[in-house]
Amino acid sequence: MAEHQRLKDHYKEARIFRHRLVVVGVFMMGLLSILIARFYNLQIVHYQDYVTQSDRNRVHVQPLPPTRGLIYDRNGVLLADNRPSYTLSLVKERVKKLDETLSVLSDLVAITDADVEKFKDRLKQRRRPFEAVPLRYRLKEDEIARLAVNEYRLDGVEVEAQLVRHYPLGDLHTHTVGYVGRINERELSSFDEETYQRYSGTYTIGKIGLERQYEALLLGKVGYQNVETNARGRVLRVLEQTDPIPGENLQLHLDSAIQKAGIEALNGRRGAIVAVDVKTGGVLAMVSAPSYDPNLFVTGISYKDYKALTESLDLPLFNRAIQGEYPPGSTVKPVNGLAGLHTRVVDSRYKIFDIGFYQLDGDDRRYRDWKRTGHGHVDLNAAIRESCDTYFYDLAYRMGIDVMHEFGSHFGLGQYTDIDVPSERKGNWPSREWKRNHRGLPWFPGDSLNVGIGQGATLATPLQLAVMTATLANRGVLIKPKVVSRHGEIEGSPEVMSQLDVSSIHWDYIFSAMKSVVHHPRGTAKRINKDLDYTIAGKTGTAQVVGIAQGEKYDSEALKERQRDHALFVAFAPVEDPQIAVSVIVENGEAGSSVAAPVARRVLDSYFEQERRREQQVAQQAELESTEPLQASHSSLSRLLAQ
Repeated sequence: MAEHQRLKDHYKEARIFRHRLVVVGVFMMGLLSILIARFYNLQIVHYQDYVTQSDRNRVHVQPLPPTRGLIYDRNGVLLADNRPSYTLSLVKERVKKLDETLSVLSDLVAITDADVEKFKDRLKQRRRPFEAVPLRYRLKEDEIARLAVNEYRLDGVEVEAQLVRHYPLGDLHTHTVGYVGRINERELSSFDEETYQRYSGTYTIGKIGLERQYEALLLGKVGYQNVETNARGRVLRVLEQTDPIPGENLQLHLDSAIQKAGIEALNGRRGAIVAVDVKTGGVLAMVSAPSYDPNLFVTGISYKDYKALTESLDLPLFNRAIQGEYPPGSTVKPVNGLAGLHTRVVDSRYKIFDIGFYQLDGDDRRYRDWKRTGHGHVDLNAAIRESCDTYFYDLAYRMGIDVMHEFGSHFGLGQYTDIDVPSERKGNWPSREWKRNHRGLPWFPGDSLNVGIGQGATLATPLQLAVMTATLANRGVLIKPKVVSRHGEIEGSPEVMSQLDVSSIHWDYIFSAMKSVVHHPRGTAKRINKDLDYTIAGKTGTAQVVGIAQGEKYDSEALKERQRDHALFVAFAPVEDPQIAVSVIVENGEAGSSVAAPVARRVLDSYFEQERRREQQVAQQAELESTEPLQASHSSLSRLLAQ
């Protein structure tokens, strides 16, 4: 049995073991080499790349929006400020299932379909990854609490404290101050890289009015902070921060008390009012009625509200003060009368006999006066006082359009005023060239007659009429109108655009004639001089909306309300030392004397009331300052005596 048993070959077994050990060793060395190579590749070759990727996941740059500049009226009344508001925002890259998250959020806070639609629009317009996109503004305290309790199940959802633009006085200054609104796709597509960076911390931009005109000053400069976040996107700590620079504040010439007085005087009627400081060109009031609440647009207006505004026949979105182009009617008669005196076409003694109409030689057409029976013997003073059309037909024919066009242009008619509110229109002060270019027709004598009374193709904005009136009050010095008086520490100064050299005798004559409009028993605006403690130089006007055929009589009862004449009035006061000029138009108000003039009186009364208050405050302050040194000396003397 032992003979048949194989003896163990220890040598062979040892050799096999050594061979296997070498193979395993080589294999292990190979694995170790691979690991070392991989480690080298990760830690040495691609170290910076992976650090960068790690930082991208862990460290984020967040823009810090600057505080938008505030806007004040001339008395320091706040017109535009920024109010704290909690905003619900989402970071898409951190939200696993967007629709599911939106559904969960809708159970926690009030979210409308419009909110979701606007959110998705903002999401499309966002400018970089990991950017928080607002879903709901102005969260309530109980909504914030519910979101905080459910934070663990809301990855990518943030509740941020933001400053939201607010207009405390509502619709009082909408057309002038304007509003901010969400940056839309058209605006976004026009941004260059630098502009992108400037708006990286905000979703809003000035849309109209001063908010748009002074956007660069109001916006400020964006800041940044590097923050470290966890895997859920929550901020752990701030690594580095560059503070934003706030926008500049604006102080305006506007006076909210005067503005309010004008709106109340219009009493719900459509129209416009512009009041200008004669000495500086500062716009004290700029009313366009009806108006609307600008706060509706700040975080996105609802479809229902926007539809109501755009479909309203009263056109509340339309800025009548600078965009409404109306026939100025008889309000331009003082300018045309001054032109007649200056060019010596007429003098103060020249009279006509008005029988109620004017006819050109060889023309059967009768150019009618508003007073069918005529005014009888009329000189220029009476023609302005009683608004005699026939006198100005005759004067316009004698002067011709070339003289009227050149002279009226010096008063800003047919010209952009270059006011610091965007989108103004220039009206039309016709000329031969204008008619040839726009209508392909030569100029006819009858065209001049229409311009003589501010009708025909003549158009002016309420702002232009206020500037015209201020230029009259300034005796030919045209000062550029301006709404902003100061931005930051920079205060503006009056800017003279042109100056007309006319004899002081002629100026005195026109002033006297315009004064008689209000203060003479036969003046067309005599109704507003009751209990008046200052003097007014004014001119009434009526602007046709629809033409009246030859031989027909104007019958307001037969016309629809929106086809009736517009009522106008321009004025400056006091006559002896003009301080304020005002223009008023009441759409379809018919009578400048009984409708527009009383509105102007309310505005002027408010201005002088404000001035008296300002003077009293200055006097009280001066008295207080003068008594302080005296009180201090008494105190010192008392201490000495006590010792």
